Amino acid sequence: MSEANPTIARFRGGVGCRRESDTPLGLTLVGRSADRPDEVICVAFSGSAPEDLPEVLEDARVERDSDNSYRIVADSRHWVIAAPAVHVHRDVATVFYRAVAPRSPPLMRKILLNLVLTLAHSPTGKRLLLALRRR
Repeated sequence: MSEANPTIARFRGGVGCRRESDTPLGLTLVGRSADRPDEVICVAFSGSAPEDLPEVLEDARVERDSDNSYRIVADSRHWVIAAPAVHVHRDVATVFYRAVAPRSPPLMRKILLNLVLTLAHSPTGKRLLLALRRR
């Protein structure tokens, strides 16, 4: 990584390249982060994709080339995409839910839910639940 071309995102493994001509975001790269393998990164460009860009890249990285262009580097090849903006989304759900312990539902709610599911399992119970619902 050089100061002239700061790295926007680095991928590890396969990176899917989605081309979308009917939306403002013409190209989206989706793959796992090289820095944090639990994170999925989406990099969306507000410009059209280069014609020779393959459907899947390996170990790609995205660098800022200039104010309105970005360089996608994978293997020994690179592609320049002219785009006024790039949007980076990091899916941190896995890390978030590992840090935040799930809350256990209250005991009465568990009992009520089990009772309703048990009633809904039988025809008589279904009729009883429907009668209670109509009240």
